[in-house]
Amino acid sequence: MLDQPWQKEVFEVLRDGGVRQVAYLPDAGHAYAIRQAIQSPDIHDILLTTEEEGVGVVSGAWLGGQRAVLLMQSSGVGNCVNMFSLLDSCRFPFLTLVTMRGEYAEFNPWQAPMGRRTRDVLELMGIQVYRADAPEEVRETVGAALDSAFLAGQRVAVLLGQRLIGRKRWEDE
Repeated sequence: MLDQPWQKEVFEVLRDGGVRQVAYLPDAGHAYAIRQAIQSPDIHDILLTTEEEGVGVVSGAWLGGQRAVLLMQSSGVGNCVNMFSLLDSCRFPFLTLVTMRGEYAEFNPWQAPMGRRTRDVLELMGIQVYRADAPEEVRETVGAALDSAFLAGQRVAVLLGQRLIGRKRWEDE
């Protein structure tokens, strides 16, 4: 997947919005932001082994006086449900950017169930959900989510639609 202008905008909004920690699992949709976080001397990148660790990492960052974001795929949202209770109990601000799978032209049937339920799961756990499906929506949507999280103290997820990210295919190398 070649870097898209909207992917650069995601990183710019996070960096300019004062995010100083980026917790992530490797993901093609987040690849640009991950690479930039790794290269940036002002941002601490945290490679996770499971998505739910990221909920604790970004909560700890807030307690330590820093803004953090969790980058994950929709399939990882289900892994976080128990840890989302921490956000509700402690009223921590929270921001996650979620690349969607199981939607547009999905080739992997294992991605479909969580892809269909990601929004519902997040909302059931008290997380406000924003969504961007077109490149021109990304900067404004991520910026609004960042403000909602860190200025208003909300728990917010931005779903980056699979059509935005593009079709994934198994390819012979």
